[in-house]
Amino acid sequence: MQPTSFKTMFRATAVLALLLAATGPLQAQTRAETLRYVTGASVNTLDPNIPGATRESFALSLSTYDRLVSFGRKQLNGKWVFDLDKITGELAESFDVSPDGLKITFRLRKDAKFQDGSPVTAEDVKWSLDRAVTAPVLGKNQLLTGSLTSADQFKVIDPHTFEVTLPKPDKLALPNLAVVYPIIINSKLAKAHATAEDPWALAWLKENTAGSGAYVIESFKPGEQVIVKRNEAWNRGTTDKAAFFKRIIIQSVPEPATRANLVERGDADLVIDLQASDVQSLEAKAKLKVISTPQYNAVTFVSMNNQIPPFDNVNVRRAVAFALPYDDMFKAALFGRGAPLFGATWEAGKPPNGGYPIPQPVKVDLDKAREYLKAAGLPEGFATTFSFNVGQASTAEPMAALVKESLAKIGIKVDIQKLPDAQMSTQINEKKLPFFTEGIVAWLPSTDYFYRNFYIGNQRWNYSSINNPELTAIAQEARFEPDKAKYEEAGLKLNAIHFSEMPQIPLWQPNQDAVMAPSLEGYTYQFHRQVDYRDLSRK
Repeated sequence: MQPTSFKTMFRATAVLALLLAATGPLQAQTRAETLRYVTGASVNTLDPNIPGATRESFALSLSTYDRLVSFGRKQLNGKWVFDLDKITGELAESFDVSPDGLKITFRLRKDAKFQDGSPVTAEDVKWSLDRAVTAPVLGKNQLLTGSLTSADQFKVIDPHTFEVTLPKPDKLALPNLAVVYPIIINSKLAKAHATAEDPWALAWLKENTAGSGAYVIESFKPGEQVIVKRNEAWNRGTTDKAAFFKRIIIQSVPEPATRANLVERGDADLVIDLQASDVQSLEAKAKLKVISTPQYNAVTFVSMNNQIPPFDNVNVRRAVAFALPYDDMFKAALFGRGAPLFGATWEAGKPPNGGYPIPQPVKVDLDKAREYLKAAGLPEGFATTFSFNVGQASTAEPMAALVKESLAKIGIKVDIQKLPDAQMSTQINEKKLPFFTEGIVAWLPSTDYFYRNFYIGNQRWNYSSINNPELTAIAQEARFEPDKAKYEEAGLKLNAIHFSEMPQIPLWQPNQDAVMAPSLEGYTYQFHRQVDYRDLSRK
């Protein structure tokens, strides 16, 4: 961490004053039972389905609303992470999948109540899921990946029994009901604030909650601060008890140095979005707990638009893949904090497994890169641009400089473009960027999900604009393949095609570095890459 400047100290003091104002006079016990979380982002809506909702809004909604089910957790390299393959009941006391895989029946907890004291019923579940697939909300496209597309699929059997019908057995139907979007809403309360123009109460639910979750909104200042208090009646945690913390303060602090200073001084308890250099410095001081978890459902990559010359030539893409200075980029961008996806040793056409992502058999080899350029008919190289989002400058800028330097050695002249977020997003959507770096994340990280969402179709998330009929067919068929051996075989084929076509180059899975007070326990890396406050306690 850089030496603390007067400006940083002033900002940290100002933020501390706000935190103290939020909690009032504190006794030791209440301080111990209050969690203070600082973030560079902000909560901009209380309804995670509102277009433009931030990931911080997603995180808050997990604590203010319940869903039918939730993910379990598992150990991965000694760290707790969410478990896609373990689905547990939340509002559902139990659930069954029919032998043909076409029906999922949920039996609701009879003791579940909304925060206004009214019981949670199957009618509320029906209205909520109808809203998720019918209203103009974010969740529609996500639930589509689990074949949840129509209100006709949702049926009330009795006040505490609910049924979902699927057109085909879909392994991602149940996990999709555990993501942030399918919140179960107090339908009577929401309907009381609906209008003819807004039948799903989108406007009201953006700034109000109607949930049954572990925490109740106490105050909400969009973009600045949210304070929540514990719902004492909630008992759906891992110990069937209410959440540990009585109060949580979620504060937006834009400057990374100020966030680092607050957690170092003990004025904040937890932060997950510090710069790698600050994390490294704090870790070296050994006064705080640092839990670094590779984001196993996320990938940072260098992408090439497969439809724009010269990147429409596979040998050009291969040349780039063997000219990137991987180790230097990894150290410069992340200080080595993450899981590399380069330097593997498997032979072309023989990937070691059918998972995604897997480390690729690429490393810097300038002679091989020159051979590929020659095979592409471009022995003298060419000129291009390399773009990155200015919001990712702390990692992308040093990486871009190394890309430019290394590619120049094989005759590829690179002009670096730093683009504002909106412009970067627009140009990616319009398929105008030839060469750039970005990242992807899959809430439901199965092989077919990655390939279907990021490597097929003329859509925004197909960053490389790859159009390979064989890859598309295999990925679509794998979605509905129940046999694990056949699914693994499909994954092996997809990975082999990916390396052969080299549409983009996976670089690494960056760490999520959670820096926290030594007294905090229970931190778990979650699918949405934010904190689940319900996991946390203080020893």
